[in-house]
Amino acid sequence: MKINNRKIWVTFQKEGIHLYPAAIDDPALATGKWDDVSFLGYAHRHIFHFKVAIQVFHDDRDIEFIQFKRWLESLYNTNMLELNHRSCEMIAEELAEQINQKYPGRDIEITVAEDNENGATMSFTDKGEQNG
Repeated sequence: MKINNRKIWVTFQKEGIHLYPAAIDDPALATGKWDDVSFLGYAHRHIFHFKVAIQVFHDDRDIEFIQFKRWLESLYNTNMLELNHRSCEMIAEELAEQINQKYPGRDIEITVAEDNENGATMSFTDKGEQNG
């Protein structure tokens, strides 16, 4: 059997605060009905859950995943992330850029979820460009 794409993955979580300013007065978001999410326009807290997968080229610890996880966590070495207006997708893109600088030429997949309920998964090519 041929291996198509080999990846390792790690998970970690970080407390953070962000907001979605458009939610306050965009009629599609601030509906005043059951689907109103205008509260998102104000700073609010989440536990952001990360799952990061990176391509490896052989099966004997090409990237040691405990070291990879510790390095990723060190990128967020503050008590709480101040994410301002950034969405899960924006967070994933910024993280992919950091990973690509340290580990160039590898496919990367990143999931960022708010409270492990809702989130986004982004796949990046070996050149750091978004797939699809």
